[in-house]
Amino acid sequence: MIERTLRRRLQRMMALLPLLLMLTGCGVNTIPELDEQVKASWAQVENQYQRRADLIPNLVATVQGYAKHEQETLKAVTDARARVGSVQVNDPAQFQAFEQAQNQLTSALSRLMVVVERYPELKADRQFMTLQAQLEGTENRISVARRDYIESVRRFNTEIRTFPGVIWSKLLYSDLDAKPNFSAKPGSDEAPKVSFQ
Repeated sequence: MIERTLRRRLQRMMALLPLLLMLTGCGVNTIPELDEQVKASWAQVENQYQRRADLIPNLVATVQGYAKHEQETLKAVTDARARVGSVQVNDPAQFQAFEQAQNQLTSALSRLMVVVERYPELKADRQFMTLQAQLEGTENRISVARRDYIESVRRFNTEIRTFPGVIWSKLLYSDLDAKPNFSAKPGSDEAPKVSFQ
């Protein structure tokens, strides 16, 4: 009797073995892999934003030496940087707040660069030129990191909405929702107006 029960269990296990092997090759692991890729891509976006935030105090300090009476613009940059550091991204609403804070910082930095145009001696300063190049490089890195994040989100969201990923998503990964994505800020579809007056 015991031998018969053991034999049946062994037969059942042997019957399940091919099924388990098929599961490993049918994409059941794709969703967690893509979820981890989204997380890694987002970490890189945050890394580049942090790099920018770390550069800003040096930029502000350099400009302050030349433009003491431009305190309003410098304060706007400092305040925007502080807001960016206070937003934590854990859900889509916080993602929107984070994106808005980053857009405000970008806008404040643009105003700061306009202020710099008024001070030719500052523009020629080697320290400022180095910081400006670093800031430009950082903005490019942010753009690349955001592009990579957008692609990771696209792959993840597509996987959980298409066959067979939708099945695995509903059965095994129902706690993983579609990931939020970046959107263009209002007015970015229009070319900027440049004036040298």
